[in-house]
Amino acid sequence: MQVQFYLPKAADPSEASGDSSKAPADSGEIKGNNQLLLACQLCAALYRQNLKVFVYCANQQDAEQVDEVLWQFDAHSFVPHNLVGEGPARGAPVEISWLPPKNNRQVLINLTSAVPVFANRFSQIIEFVPAAESDKDIARQKYKHYRQLGVTPQTVQAS
Repeated sequence: MQVQFYLPKAADPSEASGDSSKAPADSGEIKGNNQLLLACQLCAALYRQNLKVFVYCANQQDAEQVDEVLWQFDAHSFVPHNLVGEGPARGAPVEISWLPPKNNRQVLINLTSAVPVFANRFSQIIEFVPAAESDKDIARQKYKHYRQLGVTPQTVQAS
């Protein structure tokens, strides 16, 4: 099992909004949630690598927000995806849910505050370190949990 923790990008007000081929058409709606945008960009990158992805959310509202952001990607970077219970029987390449997965997937993108009990079913797990200092303890606890499982998580600087 490979676990990666994505560190938040350092804020730079002079920097442009990023690669428009990956970003939603109107990224203003999600401007305040860089973690969500990064998760969706990772979905696109993993899809292009022919990997099946499960995006695990804390609740239905969060899952629907991920779904909406992925629908906003431009036509050249469209990511076939569905919410749990929608789409093909075996799911689209990217499946979004707040419920445990029913289908086998290679990659878990965890958008919840805990390590899911089913995490060991995935060969790759992506976690996020919140930007707010007050929320970083959640990531620290997850990091410790993976270490207790015998996994040495890697850290990746978000770009």
